[in-house]
Amino acid sequence: MTDSASPGTAIPGFDHAIVGVEDLEAARRVWTRLGFTLCPRGRHIGWGTANYCVMFEHVYIELLGIVDPEQFTNNLDQRLAERGEGLLGMALAGRDPAVTHAALEHAGAEPPRDLKRVLELPGGDVTPEFNLVHLPATAAPGMSTFVCHHLTPELMRRPEWLRRSNGATGLVSAVVEVADPGADAWAYGTTFGVEAVDGTTIRLGRHEVHLRAGARGLAALTVAVADLSEAAERLDAEQVPYEEVLDVGLRVAAEDATGVDLVLQA
Repeated sequence: MTDSASPGTAIPGFDHAIVGVEDLEAARRVWTRLGFTLCPRGRHIGWGTANYCVMFEHVYIELLGIVDPEQFTNNLDQRLAERGEGLLGMALAGRDPAVTHAALEHAGAEPPRDLKRVLELPGGDVTPEFNLVHLPATAAPGMSTFVCHHLTPELMRRPEWLRRSNGATGLVSAVVEVADPGADAWAYGTTFGVEAVDGTTIRLGRHEVHLRAGARGLAALTVAVADLSEAAERLDAEQVPYEEVLDVGLRVAAEDATGVDLVLQA
C-alpha cells in the first residue's frame, strides 16, 4: 500500500457526528438553547428524513429526524424505537473517494456512492452533494462509521452559521462504549493503522475516539469552546443544568442534549 492510499493520510479527522432525534423541531430548540447556531433545514432526496446541522469550520453535528414516516428512513424509526435519541454514528472526513476506498478496502469498505440533500434556504433551495464510502461494523466497533466526501463544499457553510453564543469551535473527541475496549482497539488499529492506537484511544487526524467498557456504542461528544466561563454563562442564562468536572470541562447530561452526553472543553 502506498502512502497516498494509507488510512492515516486518507482520514484527516471527523467530518460530522450524527444524532438521531424523535422530534426534529424540538431538537433544534434544545441545541439552540445550548448556545449553538443551526443552519436551515435539509432534507434527503427520496427519503423521509431531514436534518438541522451545527456547522463548524471543518466539522459539524447533524441532528437527524423523520419528517415523513411513509418514506424510506434508513432504519431511523427502528433505532429510535429501540434505543431512543442519541448518537447514531461518526462520519469521517475524506479527501478523495478513490483514495479512501483504496486505503480502507482491506477493512471491507464499500465502493463510493453518491448522496444528495435539499437545503432549504430563504432565497431558494440548494442541493449539497456528497460521496460516501461505507465501512462494516467490524471495522470500527461501536462507532457505525462511513467516510464523507463533500462534492459541493461551498454550499455547506455561511459566516452567519458559524457564530455561536456558547463560543464552541469544533469537535474534539467521541466516546464509544464496547464490550472489550482492549480487543476492539486492535480492530481499529487493523482498519486505520496501528500507529493510530494508543491504549484505548484512537487518533484519527485532528480528532480522537476513546473506547470504554459499556453497551451503548457511541455515547458522548466533547466540543471545544473558546472560554468555559462564557459557555457557562450561556447555559445559566437558558437554565440548562450542567456539571463542572475538574480538568474536563462542563458536562451536560444526555437528557438535556437529545440523548448525547455532551462535554464543553476549553
